[in-house]
Amino acid sequence: MSVPGAGKAAELRAVLIAPDRELAGQLCRTLPETRAFQIVADLKKYPSEQTLEIRLRQFQPEVILLDVSSDTETACGLIRWLSSLRPPVPVVGLDTANRPEMVMRVLKLGAREYLAAPFDALVQKEAVLGIARLRRPEPTAEANPGKIVAFASAKPGSGASTLACQTAFALERVTRQRVLLADLDLAAGTVAYYTARQPKYTFLDMLEQAGQSDLAELASPGADERGVDVLGAPATPSEVPFDPVRFRQVLDLFRGRYGWTVLDLPAVFHRVSLLALASADRTFLVATTELLSLHLARRAVRLLGLAGISQDRFEVVINQAGRRGGMKGQELEKILGCPVRISLPDDRARLHRAVAMGEPVEAASGLGEAIEELAGRMAGPARSEKRKVDFIMDTGPVFAGT
Repeated sequence: MSVPGAGKAAELRAVLIAPDRELAGQLCRTLPETRAFQIVADLKKYPSEQTLEIRLRQFQPEVILLDVSSDTETACGLIRWLSSLRPPVPVVGLDTANRPEMVMRVLKLGAREYLAAPFDALVQKEAVLGIARLRRPEPTAEANPGKIVAFASAKPGSGASTLACQTAFALERVTRQRVLLADLDLAAGTVAYYTARQPKYTFLDMLEQAGQSDLAELASPGADERGVDVLGAPATPSEVPFDPVRFRQVLDLFRGRYGWTVLDLPAVFHRVSLLALASADRTFLVATTELLSLHLARRAVRLLGLAGISQDRFEVVINQAGRRGGMKGQELEKILGCPVRISLPDDRARLHRAVAMGEPVEAASGLGEAIEELAGRMAGPARSEKRKVDFIMDTGPVFAGT
């Protein structure tokens, strides 16, 4: 897909902080072509916060270009500090290569964009457009951006895709807001099957259109009367391009158009999952009581911790609880090294029936109640207010059969 009329990037005043002078040179050599950044100060070593504060007052940059590869811990400390300012100063992380774990870490700390050598011209321009929109939001932008929640399995087959679909249905039922369900497992996506849909667009389409002036036209990719839009996987198995700038732009679009975006991700160790988790408001790591699944979940918990995602930003979900007896909550927490507050009962018969129809699982069942409770916890205080309105206004079932 290609659409003419992409927006033009405006040159941004930038302070460059890059102890790696080869990295700085690679970026600067591209600037006459891209005209993405105007370097107003070039700092050859990481400054202290006090020194950087002086430089900010002196040069009044629109963005900080920060080398995150020479000394990652120092760079991350500066990102955290710059993000705490009011207003925050946008940071673009500069790296010697695309590294998923680094992308996730710096974006989670507050960096706005991430660029890797050899600094593609188009990617630079899209990063500038994203920062420009941040500084000058469109009049139509939502005052309260939507939430993004992500589901990833510790081991393929743990049920993350099914849970993502069912949670999307429950969020619409609980909040009455528009919900987007996006399949990011482009190699083996199952969302279209689980929801009995034939989506017109895929997440790959959205990435290809990122930065284009009419991207908003794709903002309702599969709308129907049930209030859950769907982005499916392509007919031919594909990979999501590792492009942090475009990825963030698409997720920002979703935040502006939907109350809730539910991402169905590949297994948590996949680089696309790591990239998505950097931007998600809440992450649900799905595992079963199978020993290999628990082993991989423990590794995933450690990985998320190393990437700077604290335990209050993700939850481990034990799916199909009760299928194998023995392990209880405290035992699971000891194995995983983190609290386990969500366990979903094994109800294969009802679940298979719901999947076959592309519908929510029966709300009156144990599994249905557990998923409804999970959605209610996400919605928070807004849930009770919405439910009261729904009780008065609803005259029939929320979802019709497919």
